[in-house]
Amino acid sequence: MQERLKPHALVELKGISKHFGEGETRVDALRDITLTVSSGEVVGLLGPSGSGKSTLLNVIGAIIDPNEGWMRLDGEVVYDNRWLRRDLRRMRLEKIGFIFQFHNLLPFLDATDNVALVYHLAGVPRDEAIRRSVDLLDYLQVGHRKHAMPSQLSGGEAQRVAIARALANKPRIILADEPTAALDSARAGIVMDLLRKLAREQEAAIIAVTHDEKIYDRLDRIYKLRDGRLIETEERAAA
Repeated sequence: MQERLKPHALVELKGISKHFGEGETRVDALRDITLTVSSGEVVGLLGPSGSGKSTLLNVIGAIIDPNEGWMRLDGEVVYDNRWLRRDLRRMRLEKIGFIFQFHNLLPFLDATDNVALVYHLAGVPRDEAIRRSVDLLDYLQVGHRKHAMPSQLSGGEAQRVAIARALANKPRIILADEPTAALDSARAGIVMDLLRKLAREQEAAIIAVTHDEKIYDRLDRIYKLRDGRLIETEERAAA
């Protein structure tokens, strides 16, 4: 039996702030955000519309530039009042997987090729890319649908293929934006159980923006935001 590693911080933010515009039109989307997410954790970002949840997710994913603060991802300081990495695209490919509310699978590729595309972008030979993709689909219990086109998949199956695609680069950090909002209770539970499984087995940190009360009991911790500020942290002690 493989020994579990002691959890350690994979996402660390200190004093992260982000504003849009200047002067009278300035909007403070994030204000002095400090948080930590460790390996094996699944945490939620909750708050009303406009509270800064998606902005925070995009800052962690190096899609939006913060204005100030400090950020370390997977042990590497990547932002200290400026980006310390020149190639942010490469950093995202190396460290981060993205899951969205809608699966965004390419409609002209089957399930396997949708996952293999990530390997192709990383320079993996096609035969190896296909093998790894099928292994991931099997891991997520959707391998029997490896030749299906996106239009032939159920909502839950398509979301699991999208999760496989997000895992293809073996990210330690997985960012999910409303990953279960389009699913019914049963499928939402299956997806979250799979995310919890991979967080623990792959020692990953998963951060999910969600309004979906159906999945709260699958979260280890909840960060609540309002008007760009972190107002509360709730430990869920999920099983």
